[in-house]
Amino acid sequence: MKYLILGAGPAGLTVANKLKELGEEDFLVLEKENEAGGLCRSVMVDGSPFDIGGGHFLDVRRANVNKFLFNFMPENEWNLYERNSQIKVNNNIINHPIEANIWQMKIEDQVEYLKSIAIAGCNVGQPMPTKFTDWIYWKLGAKIADDYMIPYNQKMFSKELDELGTYWLEKLPNVSFEETLLSCLEKKAYGKQPGHAQFYYPKKYGYGELWLRMAKNINNKILYEKDVNEINFDTLTVITSDGEEYQAENIITTIPWMEFSKIYGMPKEIKESISKLKYSSIQTEYFNNSLDTDAHWIYYPDPQLPYHRILVRSNFCTNSRGYWTETNSERINTEIPNSNFKYLNKYAYPLNTIDKPEIMKRLLEWCKNKNVYGLGRWGEHQHYNSDVTVDLALQLTDDLINKN
Repeated sequence: MKYLILGAGPAGLTVANKLKELGEEDFLVLEKENEAGGLCRSVMVDGSPFDIGGGHFLDVRRANVNKFLFNFMPENEWNLYERNSQIKVNNNIINHPIEANIWQMKIEDQVEYLKSIAIAGCNVGQPMPTKFTDWIYWKLGAKIADDYMIPYNQKMFSKELDELGTYWLEKLPNVSFEETLLSCLEKKAYGKQPGHAQFYYPKKYGYGELWLRMAKNINNKILYEKDVNEINFDTLTVITSDGEEYQAENIITTIPWMEFSKIYGMPKEIKESISKLKYSSIQTEYFNNSLDTDAHWIYYPDPQLPYHRILVRSNFCTNSRGYWTETNSERINTEIPNSNFKYLNKYAYPLNTIDKPEIMKRLLEWCKNKNVYGLGRWGEHQHYNSDVTVDLALQLTDDLINKN
């Protein structure tokens, strides 16, 4: 075929549906699972949807993305929410991000945090460090680093935080010391809001319903239970675990590069660099008891708790109850009682290791010259939210159509 798409998650489904919209019918999607959606799939648990990949929501900020997705699930089938995310730190429950909401803490804690931020490296003229942990202390001060950022990131990503670079930290809200001080004096948040400040979530379904509808729109172009484990760049073919072989003029891969057990025609040094890419695995787990909070989700840096985040399903998923936790696979505690459902996502978060940008730059540029395109969270090994992934997929599809 002309276009072969590996993976029927948000990236692959967007490319396929955009190709169809543009009048291109010569494409095929191969999906490992028995249904579409990838990390954004939902299942019914305790009478309501449970998003097995954790907290996934549709950000409002990309109008072109929402316009495209509303073709499959119209806007009137979504609820619009003002984000209410919180942090439990030092027995304070405050809004996220921590820098903008220190004013919600006990007054004695506010003083300690402000003193710490005032002498943070970035505020006293010290040069920016290159290691992740050093950067956190430099940017936010020792108090926020020790109480929140270091333990939380160890729980979510990795115990070895110095394997991570600092190039990705522009995603963090940038709140200056002056804004933090003003927020404490005036008792209101200052600074830029984080992503998903407003978000959509389906009224009657889990987030996975959107992707099921997109799959249905191209139903005759998707083959399920096709586990791709070999790729040949010389012949532009892939082979699945059941021995089927597929060839295309262009291959768009949205699956983890580590899933290719055999790669042919790729330079040795590039192929070997793939093994240096790292990721974390996350278990989502459902509990049916209700929490007395109006938060949509809550962050927990406390190292004594295995999970790093709770999503309060009843506060964004209509007519539901209970909550679910997200826990790094290295921290799973099998002795926690009352869990009603759990799901382990092997590939949850790509880790932003120090050498990752150079590895991916060489890999993606080389592959592109062979008409193979890495796309999305796993094709590009980037911690993209679904709206960013869809935006990139729309751009790539336009580029491919214009090229061909």
